[in-house]
Amino acid sequence: MLETLANALVYTLAAYAILGLMFALPFVIWGVQRLDSEAKGSGIGFRLFIVSGVTALWPMLLYRWRRGIIEPPVEENPHRLSYKP
Repeated sequence: MLETLANALVYTLAAYAILGLMFALPFVIWGVQRLDSEAKGSGIGFRLFIVSGVTALWPMLLYRWRRGIIEPPVEENPHRLSYKP
């Protein structure tokens, strides 16, 4: 029973990682400069550096890329809400 559960978990994580890598390649080439204006003109070193993060966070980045969301949302926490300029 536990072995079956462990195998299912490993296969699920492997599928997630494979899908993440398949997403990361086009995203690192074309998508990153659309979502982050600071990434325009970045070199190969930066793009290789973010591959692991893109692989891990691919569902959120895919959502933002498909929706055309350019800037990250503004965090709403008690500190930010209590600030009065």
